[in-house]
Amino acid sequence: MPDNDICFMTALELARLVRERQLSAREVMEAHLRQIDRVNPRVNAIVTLAPERALAGADAADAALARGDDVGVLHGLPVAHKDLVPTKGIRTTFGSPIFADNVPDHDGLIIQRLRAAGAITMGKTNTPEFGAGSQTYNEVFGETLNPYDITRTCGGSSGGAAVALACGMQPIADGSDTGGSLRNPANFCNVIGFRVSPGRVPAWPGGGSWNPTSVQGPMARTVSDAALMLSAIAGPDPRVPISITEPGERFLEPLERDFAGTRIAWSRDLGGLPVDPRVTAAIDAQRGAFESVGCVVEDAEPDFTDTDAVFKVWRHYARAMGQTQLLENYRDQLKDTVIWDIEQGQKLTGPQVGWGDSKRAELFQRVHDFMETYEFLVCPVSQVPPFDVKQRYVTEINGVQMETYIDWMKSCYYITATAHPAISVPCGFTPEGLPVGVQIVGRYRDDFGVLQLAHAFEQATGTWKRRPGVTV
Repeated sequence: MPDNDICFMTALELARLVRERQLSAREVMEAHLRQIDRVNPRVNAIVTLAPERALAGADAADAALARGDDVGVLHGLPVAHKDLVPTKGIRTTFGSPIFADNVPDHDGLIIQRLRAAGAITMGKTNTPEFGAGSQTYNEVFGETLNPYDITRTCGGSSGGAAVALACGMQPIADGSDTGGSLRNPANFCNVIGFRVSPGRVPAWPGGGSWNPTSVQGPMARTVSDAALMLSAIAGPDPRVPISITEPGERFLEPLERDFAGTRIAWSRDLGGLPVDPRVTAAIDAQRGAFESVGCVVEDAEPDFTDTDAVFKVWRHYARAMGQTQLLENYRDQLKDTVIWDIEQGQKLTGPQVGWGDSKRAELFQRVHDFMETYEFLVCPVSQVPPFDVKQRYVTEINGVQMETYIDWMKSCYYITATAHPAISVPCGFTPEGLPVGVQIVGRYRDDFGVLQLAHAFEQATGTWKRRPGVTV
């Protein structure tokens, strides 16, 4: 089978062929390693590669099938992990010169679960320093480039993961999301990025186990593949107090559903955010796709009063909690925006944090009440299309100046602050051929419902099938 056929096959089909021994795990791994050799030098998505370990893992996977062992749902699938997640025995830098030579002695829980389901580790994907900002570059590995236009950013912070998926270098990918880091790069690279409900995928180890702001989740080229991966990584863990008790097997159920009469709130700007007209045009062009599957689409959005301030309180608080010691010991090796994040957290007072908690509760209740009327909210993922990779962040949109380096991501982090699940699904392209995703937000903890609507939209449009030019 040609490498391209293997590397752009859905994860569901690839896993089936391996289980049925129509393809060996070694054949699958070798095809992906060749794809990495061919394409990765052009985009810099996978920054640490462990080919010997990957091939040994593939051989072990084939041996397990030969013995008749029970195998997991991801058996034989190659995966490279985001360089923010510790991987035992494999260099993990967090995109920082401080950890340029760091080799952990343990795996993060998400990696443990992927491996238990049969996925095979190949290496690590690029991320901005400590995941700060939705533009993937750092002083250790440099910039990751958008495969649809290598002069543009791929977004971030799960940028390497999104590019590796879009380029057929891996069939599934893990990522994380605080203010959009699963959704934004998926949106910029024409793949799927799912910010699951806080606690759906327990994150361990970590110091913020009570904080619902940051989550880990799946990325893939199709919604069904994201659901497959989620079935392996979701489920409770007693070490993570906010973890959801529902087992991951829920996400193996069929995604097909009748959406006749389902009410959707359609928001072009979440109540007045500046949005590039190319993004608005691409999303508006697909309004009919939601109607074609039976949805009733109405212009509406919840009240996002105080959401910007609420999100920033919790973001800064988390930075200060997790990285104050790094600032004290390695200030000269941290980028300016990370320093700013940490220092903003250090300035927070007890009453300010209390205000943020109170206002977050009010926001949640408003959105909850709104979504008793509307089952889903559809809105932009990012407020701009992919921009010049040499530009570190967006400073203005439609003539409106951005106050901080993250303000251009409000369309993502407003949703973060609500604690509702949200997915980025390929939606269309700008006149320049740059990908645009659409964000589907579901009711509280209705991750499965979000996947169902995303799947229906994906089937109605087929936008995900358009491959980037660097793979040709």
